[in-house]
Amino acid sequence: MSGERRDINSPLNVGDTYDVSIEDVGREGDGIARVEGFVVFVPNTKKGDNVKIRISKVSRRVGFGEVVTE
Repeated sequence: MSGERRDINSPLNVGDTYDVSIEDVGREGDGIARVEGFVVFVPNTKKGDNVKIRISKVSRRVGFGEVVTE
């Protein structure tokens, strides 16, 4: 046994895009959205923004996204 817990499965994959609503702002000032209940931090956004994001990084508990313009 490696001792690593894998009880949290992320619905996110790096490169995926989502339309999200920024629900809150974190301590560092990044916007916070949720994708299927999973927290995603989105820099340069504010509460109430509706943006399209691309997932740039995924960790065990949170994801990180960037606003994309098309």
